[in-house]
Amino acid sequence: MLKIIIRRATLCSFLIILLGGTSISWSDESSSIRLTLRDAVQLALKQNPQVQIASINLAQSEQDKVLAWSKLLPQVGVQLTDAALRGNFEALAGRPIPLFPRQIGPFQQFQGGASYSVPVFDLTLWRRWQAADYAAKGTAAQSQSVREQITLLVVSQYFGCLRAKAALAAAQSRVELAQALYKLASDLQENGVGTGIDTLRANVQLQAEKQSVIVVATQLKTSLYGLSRLLNLDLQRKIELADEMKFLATPPSEAGQDLEQAHGKRPEMEALQAREMAVSRLKDAARASSLPAIRATGSWAYQGLSVTNSIPIYEYRMTLSLPLFTGGQIKAERAKAELELKKVGQEKQELRNQITLQVQVAKAELESAGNEVEVANLALKLANEEVTQARDRFEAGVANNLEVVTAQSELARAGDSQINALYRHNQARADLARATGQMEALYGR
Repeated sequence: MLKIIIRRATLCSFLIILLGGTSISWSDESSSIRLTLRDAVQLALKQNPQVQIASINLAQSEQDKVLAWSKLLPQVGVQLTDAALRGNFEALAGRPIPLFPRQIGPFQQFQGGASYSVPVFDLTLWRRWQAADYAAKGTAAQSQSVREQITLLVVSQYFGCLRAKAALAAAQSRVELAQALYKLASDLQENGVGTGIDTLRANVQLQAEKQSVIVVATQLKTSLYGLSRLLNLDLQRKIELADEMKFLATPPSEAGQDLEQAHGKRPEMEALQAREMAVSRLKDAARASSLPAIRATGSWAYQGLSVTNSIPIYEYRMTLSLPLFTGGQIKAERAKAELELKKVGQEKQELRNQITLQVQVAKAELESAGNEVEVANLALKLANEEVTQARDRFEAGVANNLEVVTAQSELARAGDSQINALYRHNQARADLARATGQMEALYGR
């Protein structure tokens, strides 16, 4: 019976990547929510505050684009006026005039009709609309960048929760093993085969394993709180992790392909390119402001002393305006736009270097973590065999339980190493997806 208990405990340690054995249970099951990694990402993209703010910024930029476009369209209005007028004739003439009254009126005046204004040719307004269009595209790319970043945070936090959950399962299996070995040492001491120091060592190891359970259980709770914060959930609502910590294989690819994909699909690069085009159009708008602009205006209305005796009146006007002296405003606007273009160019170069570094580092870490997982799996298998052999030697009376305690410590380290290796591999995979602009496509759909 004892061998069966020990083998079951060591088997739990070896299969630590399966996370279905945790003993944590929530007291209020009605308020819990069970989430896969994909569910968590989709929920965050719907209600995370940063994502919502980015969506609002995008909506504002779209309205700025509409405002810029509206300045290119005809403006039409209707006005009705019914007024009582009285004027001072002497004030208008500048002096008293004999035989003329001092006042004019009072009399009624009615006027009602429509007026319009149309920019027939204004290249400045056209360039500003183009700049607003590119600015909206840049804001859309920035919004996508926020979504990618939030996806990375959620994925990393979810993996952290899985790591804590796996560590808790491993700690609980080690408690079962330590409890069985402590009982074995106690039984041997009672039968006169074992010694008190063996029982004491086994008890110390048991208490240490129980302490580790408390530590990792707290880590799991705090990690789940962090996930709730990213998902904008009530912290009182419990989260259950539906996925498992496992090895996620990544298809092999060439470094050049990854870099090309990263430079082309990273939303930060798209935002900078849109910003560059917007600034270029603002520069063109500043240059175009020195050109003539033609505007058509007019009005048509009824005017008279009252509504009944009103007659149609109208005015149609074509205006050509040409700035001659603006105090250096046009030159300053062009110079400012040129400086902004140089600034954006430097930012694009810096971003390209940063993306290249992120891709190379993520690929190196992914390859290293993959090898580390293989080594950790073998180490865990050997540690389980060491525990089994040490337990058999102790049970047979060939050695004391110092070998068993040492083997237990090695098993704990091997289990933690495997969990950390799996976590680092999955995190490196997520980092590579973020570096190539594929976070939402890989984890959110």
